[in-house]
Amino acid sequence: MPASPSSSAQAAREALAVRLSHLRRDAGLTGGELSALCGWHPAKTSRIQGGKVMPTDADIRAWCAACLAEEQVEDLIATARAVDSMYQEWRRLHRNGMRRLQEDVNASVAQSAHQRVYASNVVPGFFQTPAYAMALLESITAFQGTPNDVPGAVASRVARSRFLYEGGHRFAVVLEEAVLRYRVGSPATMVGQLRHLLTVMPLASVSLGVIPFTAARTVWPLEAFYLYDDDHVAVETLTARIGVVQPCELADYARAFKALSKTAVHGEHARALIHTAIDTLG
Repeated sequence: MPASPSSSAQAAREALAVRLSHLRRDAGLTGGELSALCGWHPAKTSRIQGGKVMPTDADIRAWCAACLAEEQVEDLIATARAVDSMYQEWRRLHRNGMRRLQEDVNASVAQSAHQRVYASNVVPGFFQTPAYAMALLESITAFQGTPNDVPGAVASRVARSRFLYEGGHRFAVVLEEAVLRYRVGSPATMVGQLRHLLTVMPLASVSLGVIPFTAARTVWPLEAFYLYDDDHVAVETLTARIGVVQPCELADYARAFKALSKTAVHGEHARALIHTAIDTLG
């Protein structure tokens, strides 16, 4: 089963650090000598070589110039940017608001034929009602302290539901029962959201399962993840979105989803859990 969702990103960061270390050694430079040529403190060189700090484009150019390896600048910058995209802090992604990211996610969904989603905290975006999305994104914006463009972001997120009705897309979703009970917005907002789940369940493109509180677990509750075809996984933590692309880890997430899906109930049993949650809200 998946260990740390950031392991792919960390492994890629460390691989870049090793390449830079080899460049320095091949040039016959000590860490201190490279630092002097680059014009920064030796501690910075140590942090970059240790994979603790991501070098900027300017850092890579200076490093390669010091090592007389300018021909490797573009390749190393491209690698660093790819690594950077694997671990993306929410505050950075939302620095100009949330709408742009919602549009990027829509593009990823559009390009994916089969999406497998495990949600342990909130209803996935393509199932969300406008009221639920509004309450959720307002709370995220307030928590992160990022620019508030929530109405536009909600419009983009809710537009994602069109893929449920367009051909060529399938959505297999497993929810923890807690998702049905967590209060996002008012009771009326939650009732509307839960009723909407009942509405989308019969769609040919949708498979929706719910893991009951009382289920015997073969896989422990995990952080929410979105598996796009067999190409990549997006894992959502409190502070960042983590991209997983290593084949061995993709296989782990696919295996975890299969086990979670077997633990879930579907059809009438899932609908009964949703109705119970609605009744609890009065």
